[in-house]
Amino acid sequence: MNGKIALITGASSGIGEATALRLAADGHHVVLGARRTDRLAALTEKIRANGGSADFRQLDVTSLESVRAFVTAAHESHGRVDVLVNNAGVMTLSTLDKLRVDDWNRMIDVNLRGTLHGIAAVLPLMGETGGHIVNVASTAGLRVDPTAAVYCATKFGVRALSEGLRQENTNIRVTIVSPGFTQSELADQGGDPETQAAARAASEQLGIPASAVADAIAYAVSQPAAVDVSEIVVRPTAQT
Repeated sequence: MNGKIALITGASSGIGEATALRLAADGHHVVLGARRTDRLAALTEKIRANGGSADFRQLDVTSLESVRAFVTAAHESHGRVDVLVNNAGVMTLSTLDKLRVDDWNRMIDVNLRGTLHGIAAVLPLMGETGGHIVNVASTAGLRVDPTAAVYCATKFGVRALSEGLRQENTNIRVTIVSPGFTQSELADQGGDPETQAAARAASEQLGIPASAVADAIAYAVSQPAAVDVSEIVVRPTAQT
């Protein structure tokens, strides 16, 4: 194959699943990671049935050991790692006075620490040969809204560390992709029930398909090595 070896976290649904389908359709080999291996197996079979190339491995981005094992296995199987899409994320919304500390820690662990784990796992492999790290942030990393303070903090953090990573490297491309309301399972678990219900309703009413975000990621990946698409914001036209 002339395509790239692209690793995708959080690939069992939403933006991760759509990105896997798009990159595979573009001729890249995709390595899928998530906790729900039944979904990964079904997605892998779908990609292969459509003529694409894919494999998968169970992944928990909150564990550095799990992320390292995921990246190492891909490198051993394919001889290189060209692209990492740090996509895994959770959004458990509530006002701070609800004191949902477990939710806060879960968002920090998955959204921010999970992204750092991905970077730590691939940097030693990409440092000499080059590569591309795509970090999925959010429009919540561009503004702060009530009920989303901690979620916004994690996404502001993803944008900050992505920019720092870009400045520290001249042979690794770094792209931040910041989606707005997107049709996905992001608001389906955890958080204050009333707040999460409002977020789901907004996503259902305004949300763009996950494939639109996947198209943005594919655009950045498709650029030549000397071109770094540093940041893409993609959101519904109707989102204020």
